[in-house]
Amino acid sequence: MARTGESIIVLGGINMDLVTFTPRFPLAGETIVGTKFVTYPGGKGANQAVAASRAGGSVYMIGRVGSDDFGPQLISDLNVAGVNTSGVEVSDINSGIAIITIDDSSQNQIIQVLGANNTCGDTERIRIGELIETSSTLLLQLEVSIDLSVAVAKMAHNHGKTVILDPSPVRPFPEAVYHYCSVITPNETDAEALVGFSVTDLASAERAAMTLIGRGVPNVIIKLGEHGALYANAHDRGHVPAFNVTAIDSVGAGDAFNGALAVALSEDLSLEDSTRFASAAGALAVTKVGAQDAMPNRYDIDVLFGQL
Repeated sequence: MARTGESIIVLGGINMDLVTFTPRFPLAGETIVGTKFVTYPGGKGANQAVAASRAGGSVYMIGRVGSDDFGPQLISDLNVAGVNTSGVEVSDINSGIAIITIDDSSQNQIIQVLGANNTCGDTERIRIGELIETSSTLLLQLEVSIDLSVAVAKMAHNHGKTVILDPSPVRPFPEAVYHYCSVITPNETDAEALVGFSVTDLASAERAAMTLIGRGVPNVIIKLGEHGALYANAHDRGHVPAFNVTAIDSVGAGDAFNGALAVALSEDLSLEDSTRFASAAGALAVTKVGAQDAMPNRYDIDVLFGQL
């Protein structure tokens, strides 16, 4: 379990996911008939907070919901998952939403509207400052203000804490952020956007990782979906193969990975073992439908982790 008395702080988006299922994605201008519609609590930050909590972490969620009907439900769902929501504020605007389409091959397309997530600012910075001394890890994505993310990453870095950045959705950010991060965890698409060349296999993923290390981040993990994950730093690099599971829904797999990674690193696992532990969580997440609902518990992660 995470070190006694130390928490994982997650700053990020809290959304309601509006999910449609369809045999295939429509072409531009085309209307097709889907097969199902559901709503799920989501947002990369909230998903990762739930994932970290279920993986054994003591988690504080920092973010905002809207004053609409979705807001109270989103907070309640986090509480049920064991996440501390004392740092979640309410803004007089719509909650963040994500419109997700999933096809029969379990691939997804997502349109995100930031809503209340985009109103995070000084209140969240101050709250993180109050929590940072008793925390081990700060977990960030790019669904809230870039200025806020930079400020709290610098704060955590200066306090000697582990800072994990999931650079998604990819948005421009200052080069200094690389120096404040302990680990950056892009998937292939994110990595390609960051480094400016295609990331399609292990060789290109390793090249991308070394490019990011050259920018100042000490550890890089590139999530490669069905091809596993590549980890690298200046002294070590390697590949963790994907676990053999039956994929139903890929939504939330990367968030399960990052939440579990935060827990593994907080427990002082090596970069390789942390990547394996996180990969086990990501693999379990694709075997269920939804985002937060699919985040696996610690027992199941440990069982699968022990098989590799």
